[in-house]
Amino acid sequence: MTAVRYASHPDGVGEITLDRPARHNAVDVALVEGLHDALAAAATDGARALLLRGAGPSFCSGHDLEAAAPASTAELRRHVERLQDVSRILRATVPSVAAVHGHAIGAGCELALSCDLVVAASDARFRMPEVPLGLAIGGGSSALLVHAVGPLRARELVLLGEPFDAARAHALGLVNAVVEPPELPARARALAATLAAQPPRALAAAKDVLHAVADDALERAYALETDAMVATNDSDEAAAAAAAFLGRR
Repeated sequence: MTAVRYASHPDGVGEITLDRPARHNAVDVALVEGLHDALAAAATDGARALLLRGAGPSFCSGHDLEAAAPASTAELRRHVERLQDVSRILRATVPSVAAVHGHAIGAGCELALSCDLVVAASDARFRMPEVPLGLAIGGGSSALLVHAVGPLRARELVLLGEPFDAARAHALGLVNAVVEPPELPARARALAATLAAQPPRALAAAKDVLHAVADDALERAYALETDAMVATNDSDEAAAAAAAFLGRR
């Protein structure tokens, strides 16, 4: 069973669905590779906008702490780099909309940040839990968060790793709109369709210039994050924190 589904719509929207609902769409190797396949399919189809959503009770609950660990440091680095590349592609290609409901934790929060627009259901809960779990943030969020909310709030979200709701995400500027859960699919779909209907060259040019300032720091952020993610993933404190988290759950 595939971990990611892709659907092409006649209005130019490519719909990417994270499809591990039993695991709240937690990130593992199969999901990362599925995202690459879906993004490649969208490019082949000539999708003019992307809609990223999650099946089941959550958008994405972050890294799957119960997944089998990569067999070597080299395999771990490849997995991390492939995940980082998903964020790069979302930033660099056609405009994208994230439809967030339930949990958007860690890598899930970072995937949403990589999209151009974010619509959240009122039941959405965001969190950057990597530091309490002995891990490092990724997805370019070290640059994207600072650009979006400022350095003070970015440090608060990352260093404390506390959850926050959709209303606070909206107040912080991480979410464009908050809607009731039944309204989320239609609202996010309508935004993606509106983007797909815009003149594509003008849209691409606008996206390029709007991202230019943040992207000056983004490539360095990806590189630093990758090294930090690989270094912390194998640490004793990460293993202890993961065991404690799974025990509490």
